[in-house]
Amino acid sequence: MTGNEMMEALVKSGAVLRGHFLLTSGRHSDTYLEKFRLLERPDLTEPVVRALADRFRDAGVQVVLGPAIGGIIVAYEMARQLGVRAIFAERQDGRLTLRRGFRVQPGERCLVVEDVVTTGGSVREAVDVARQAGADVVGVAVLADRSGGRVLDLGVPVEYLVSLDAPAWAADECPLCRAGVPLEKRGSRDVA
Repeated sequence: MTGNEMMEALVKSGAVLRGHFLLTSGRHSDTYLEKFRLLERPDLTEPVVRALADRFRDAGVQVVLGPAIGGIIVAYEMARQLGVRAIFAERQDGRLTLRRGFRVQPGERCLVVEDVVTTGGSVREAVDVARQAGADVVGVAVLADRSGGRVLDLGVPVEYLVSLDAPAWAADECPLCRAGVPLEKRGSRDVA
């Protein structure tokens, strides 16, 4: 699957939104990827995740870890594609952690997955969670990178299907705020 084909899947599902958005990172943008419009469609999700899974078939992955909420479906489908187990990390007291009895064995080969990356904060946290649990992180797989490739230097192989150079401004530098465009908050995490 090419980046253009991934963009077609995002557009076809209605996932690409334009406006003035408050991102999970606290930054503002005129572009939002509502990945759940894609992830609610197994007919679109399966080939998208398969394309990423193909890039890690020879990596010896034993477990796939995704950060909640968006990474849960991606982790599950990636694990299904690779024939391994899927787990997710979720926030407790503001930090990602393994809960619900999820465990990683020392040395277990772990692939970290994420749906959309803007600053890389959640995926870095997920990599840290895996390493702290004793996993050998063999790579990171991302559906869409909003940073244009600027934030994904994680010390492991990183693969993504599409890279956008979508603007993301600090709130005090946002031209949409200065223009009086109403701000919309989407996503699942409250911004501090």
